This record gives sequence, C-alpha cells and structure tokens, in this order.
Amino acid sequence: MRRYLILDDGTSYAGTGFGAPIVSTGELVIQTGMTGYQATITDKVNTGKIIVFTAPLVGTVGINRDDYESIDPALKGVVVAGLADVPGHVASKMTLDEYLTRQRIPAIYGIDTRALMRHVNAAGHPFKASIVDADDEHAYDQLRALVLPHNQVQQVSTEKPYPSPATGRNVVVVDFGLKHSLLRALAVRDCNLTIVPAPTKAESILSLSPDGVVLSDGPGNPGDVAYAEQMIRDIQGKVPLLAIGLGHELFARANGAEIVRLANEHHGINFPVREVATGRVDITTQNHSYGVRSDSIQPDKLLVTHVNVVDGSIEGLRHRLFPAFSVQFQPEGAPGSGDADHVITEFMELMDATDTGY
Repeated sequence: MRRYLILDDGTSYAGTGFGAPIVSTGELVIQTGMTGYQATITDKVNTGKIIVFTAPLVGTVGINRDDYESIDPALKGVVVAGLADVPGHVASKMTLDEYLTRQRIPAIYGIDTRALMRHVNAAGHPFKASIVDADDEHAYDQLRALVLPHNQVQQVSTEKPYPSPATGRNVVVVDFGLKHSLLRALAVRDCNLTIVPAPTKAESILSLSPDGVVLSDGPGNPGDVAYAEQMIRDIQGKVPLLAIGLGHELFARANGAEIVRLANEHHGINFPVREVATGRVDITTQNHSYGVRSDSIQPDKLLVTHVNVVDGSIEGLRHRLFPAFSVQFQPEGAPGSGDADHVITEFMELMDATDTGY
C-alpha cells in the first residue's frame, strides 16, 4: 500500500505502508541507534513522536517478550528504510508489522532515512509530520493546523501508586514516563520499590519512609511539568535523590538552571559522556530534545559532573549541599551499552551512606 510521510515544511517522502493503516500526526524524531528498535518503540519518552530509524534494516529480530519498556507504546508512527518481514531470531514472538498493527501504530518503509535525517538536521528545528495515504494540499493543511499536545507526562504517568515488592532499600520512583529497565536495574540491587504518579507531593513521598527517591525519565518539555519542581526542592535535602533524563532537567530547573531546546537532539545509543572528576568516558543511551543551559547553572547550588564529548552539553549534575545528583543519559541502557550502570550503583552507595532519620 502506497503511503507518504509528509512534513509541515511541504516536504513529502513516498514509501510503502505497514502496521496500522491509519493516518497519524506527531513530532518527527531521528533515532540513530543501529539496534534496540523494540525498546525504542515501547519507551514512553517517545510519546507523541513519529520515530525515524536510520538503521538500514529494521525488524530482523522481530518482537520478543524481554525487550518491552512499557506495555502500551504511545508513539504516533514508525519510519524505516528497509523492513525485514521474516524475523531471524529464535526469541521472536511476532513480526514488527504484526506488533504495530496490534498496537494501532502506522508505519512506512522504503524511505531514504539518511536523506531525511540530513534534511531535519539542516533545518535546525523540529518538524511536525504525518503518515498519510495522499500527499495532497488537504493533508498539509490538516498537518499545519494541528497543535501538538503538551501533556505527554500526564498521558503516560501511572494514575495511582503501586508497589514492586522486594527486600532491601526502600526506594520511591516518581513516574514521569519510566522504562521497565529502570525498575529491573533497581530490583536486581535489592530495592523495594514504590512507583508514584508525577504530580505526587513531597509530603506523600516522604510518608513512605524512603531510603532514596528516583525521578524517572519521561517525554516532552520540562517546562510542562513545572509542578514537580517544588516537590524536588522539598525532597533533595531530606533523602538521597537520583534524577534521570527528564528528571535531570527538572532537578536542574528546581535549582535555578534553565533548559533549552538542543540544536542537535540526542536520540541514539552511542553518545560518549565524560565524567569530569575522573576523565572516565562511557558510551551512553540518550533520548532527549532538551538540555541544561550551561551559563544558567548557579555554582553555589550545582556542580557539573558529566559532559558530552561531542558537543560539550551538560550530561550530569550534583547538588553541592545535599545528597542529590542527576544524569541526562539513561544509565540502565536498554537499548545500548551498560557502560553507565555504575551511576545506579553509586546511588545505592549514597543511600547506604546517608542517615535519613527513618
């Protein structure tokens, strides 16, 4: 079935449709990872996005039971160059086409995704895009008129607290759009977890007597989740805090820093990050459009701990007075390298060394 990917600047790319045969619109994101498409598709950070995979062939390992990052993906579409319709992996349970069809997600293949990436990078700004049956003027009018939502965290955060029981450290995870691999990384380190909704107040979190609090990654602009900043300020001096991705951006805002949209966004699994204190370089998984503006950091509050080797952007912060720190990258990987999982181990050590008074 002939379908089209259209952009709000009037550009059109013709290809063949697969997945759900519906029209869908979202923000276009270029994903440069060569592997891990299932984890990427099911990552709640991609809520409302149309994901363009620059890997030349996608679908070779199908969909398996172990690589889900959420139960119900919330992205708006998938764009690939080549589609493998017969998986060649023993763990495969269904094809990518079958999975996207079941999830009501449209997709298109046969697109020159490298050329598309160059077009997006040259523009220097995000595009709205649609997957449609015809690239006529009506489709472009509808695309340009549509206002993208700003409540992505509200869409994907849990509505009610729930436990992930274990024996060990008592950790509260604030769900801004968390990945299952984060819960796995905490569980294998003997953490008894309670996951709470994004709007949860500090008083409610502290009433759970946590040994530590984790602010998860999530979708969208941190400015749309400003309600979480007071909660962070109320918690960071009382219990150890680890903030990841969107959580990192909110941690920075809560301590006076500003967030800006990146000229070249970070969506992939091979971003080198240097730890300032040691010079150690980790290959990291990243999935974000925003970052901390370096000249907005208040040096009496925050210390830069990690920087991106390629563009110098800030990848990690630590509070100078409280047991609280953050990373822009995803320390649990999934997909990608496990180089940076020592960050989670460091959080365990911080909790063990901190007397919270409980």
